[in-house]
Amino acid sequence: MQYVSATSIEQAVGLLAAEQGTAHVLAGGTDLVVQMSAGLRAPELVVDIKAIPEVVSITEDAEGFHIGAAVCGAQINEHAGLRKAWPGVLEAIDLIGSMQVQSRATPAGNLCNASPAADSVPAMIAAGASASVVGPKGRREVPVEEIPTGPGKTSLEKGEVIVAINLPPRPERAGDAYLRFIPRTEMDIAVVGVGVNLVLDADGTCSFARVAIGAVAPTALPVPAASEALVGTALDDAALERAAEAVRG
Repeated sequence: MQYVSATSIEQAVGLLAAEQGTAHVLAGGTDLVVQMSAGLRAPELVVDIKAIPEVVSITEDAEGFHIGAAVCGAQINEHAGLRKAWPGVLEAIDLIGSMQVQSRATPAGNLCNASPAADSVPAMIAAGASASVVGPKGRREVPVEEIPTGPGKTSLEKGEVIVAINLPPRPERAGDAYLRFIPRTEMDIAVVGVGVNLVLDADGTCSFARVAIGAVAPTALPVPAASEALVGTALDDAALERAAEAVRG
């Protein structure tokens, strides 16, 4: 196996595109290293992206927040702006492993590992997050829900790498949350997880809703019918039950 610590996106893309065998990106490594140790993966090339400045920072501009692909959960949870704007996304990220794992694991890696039960993914889908993908053909923006295509599989093409997760700006009276059901009290894999993102009008009427669920299908899924059940309501019990029924369906 060859290991390379890339110092630029261009170098990482070039290495991944040129490799004739199996190549894998290393961000936090909390999935990859375990899978390699268990004999589940044996890449000919591992490209470490942590030395690339673009992927180790969190920035904010008029288009929202941009979380570098190698930014770990612990760093994200210490970011005051993200915590205020997207507490539900941070709730989900905070559930990825133990404190030790949090200091390495990344949302981009959680997404690319493509586990149906990944905690951060439903929350990011509900948030309307996108992934900035760079490859031999250039750069493209992909909705988070379009990255996983099945357990352990993604839509990324040969040579492509995610460089950032993008979260849109927040309007007033907006909120989000993530909740999961697990057999134990903590440190377990979700049986089902749900992310919800809402915006309210000044009178308390729900003007926007986005609901996504995880661990119940080959990939995490948005549930448009649940979102539609909430919009235009005061989030009363009847509306919540219609949304729940859509999710159960």
